[in-house]
Amino acid sequence: MDIQFTEEQELLRSSVQRLLRDQYDFEARRKIVASEEGFSRTRWRAFAELGLLAAPFSEDAGGLGGGPLSTMIVMQEFGRHLVVEPFVETVVLAGGLIEQLGTSEQKQAFIPGIIDGSRIWALAWTERASRFDFANIATKARREGDDYVLSGEKTMVMAAPWADHLIVSARTAGDNRDRGGVSLFVVDRHAAGVNLQSFKTIDGRRAAEISLREVRGQLLGAEGEGVAALETCRDRAIGALCAEVVGAIGELNAATLDYSKTRKQFGTAIGSFQVLQHRMVDMFIAHQEALSLMQHLNLSLDAGDSGLSRLASGAKSKIGYAGKFVADQAVQLHGGMGMTDELNVGHYFKRISSINIQFGDPAFHVLRYAQLDAAA
Repeated sequence: MDIQFTEEQELLRSSVQRLLRDQYDFEARRKIVASEEGFSRTRWRAFAELGLLAAPFSEDAGGLGGGPLSTMIVMQEFGRHLVVEPFVETVVLAGGLIEQLGTSEQKQAFIPGIIDGSRIWALAWTERASRFDFANIATKARREGDDYVLSGEKTMVMAAPWADHLIVSARTAGDNRDRGGVSLFVVDRHAAGVNLQSFKTIDGRRAAEISLREVRGQLLGAEGEGVAALETCRDRAIGALCAEVVGAIGELNAATLDYSKTRKQFGTAIGSFQVLQHRMVDMFIAHQEALSLMQHLNLSLDAGDSGLSRLASGAKSKIGYAGKFVADQAVQLHGGMGMTDELNVGHYFKRISSINIQFGDPAFHVLRYAQLDAAA
């Protein structure tokens, strides 16, 4: 599959490529990751000024109406440059949930701050025992007046140290694993009772363990809609993350090919060895298959096709395995250099490894695909 982009989509892609080429090379990225905050607010504002944060939102919400295809374009370029800024967490996850579930007042209150880059969001749904299950939630929420009071623990909340607001899943009814008892809430990250333990992840980003103690939150959507909304949100997130992996795979293949032309053993370039040529052909095929499947998924998301969850799980598993294969081969073919911090190959490996466990690892999605296929 090869998408024929519109003139506006081509302009978006070329604009992102130019910005990242000029401001986000590998050395600039290393300095950003090593900084105290761990991401660049200057780059984040540049993304906003370029319209990247507005691109996926509908025009009714104040965005540019680009939908999943604009997200795909942005994330593929972000994957090529290992961008650490929280586009997925703020725009795709939180922004998507607000646009999907929020009242008109909530949309007017929250979405403009996302679009102009003044507010960063994070989604807090994972718990220590949840194992990719949106319904396995122990955090509780009880109603008090117009608001709710939340208590519980969330783990591995990506971008939480940078966030101004959180969207938190909590149980308003039912027992553990009851799908109909989970709701979503908007929480001020700096509110009383919100405690964070921040840490750096393997791919250089920031995440946090979050403790909620009698924290006031604002209901997003209706009670009991949490699991269904998160499942839809997961499909969108998979589309974005798969695009990022495809971008990373492309860069790994290019770097490995260039290295094989210059690295010599026994007086000749290693790219002339037939066994390594076969290996790199396999890497190229894995990239092309992943690219085609990623485009198919995002086209389906854009069109609102049926069976999206099954397609998303198929893409997550297939592209996850392809990403791991290419990353493994790239590191091995670069030899000892592939594991050094100074070379970008190892950083792509770590990022792909991190993406592979977000919203379910490849093995989880193989099983989920089979279950959805059997139920179809």
